[in-house]
Amino acid sequence: MKDTKINLVAKHLISKKKITSWEAIERYHATRLADIIYDLKAEGWDILTEMVKEPSGVRYAVYRLMFVPSRNRRAA
Repeated sequence: MKDTKINLVAKHLISKKKITSWEAIERYHATRLADIIYDLKAEGWDILTEMVKEPSGVRYAVYRLMFVPSRNRRAA
């Protein structure tokens, strides 16, 4: 299977269990992580969105993998 950005993010979630937008940009040049997460959720992936606020006031989302559907085709 071709390593598209969605496949790279899916593999990252399976191995690391979480990802942030900054990680997606740095590692995979994926600037639309929320869109990728939306697509994975539409395929049945259970991904929790946790909003984090740093002491400096910066807010960002951490996406945590909770469940991958058994019929998943992206895990390969």
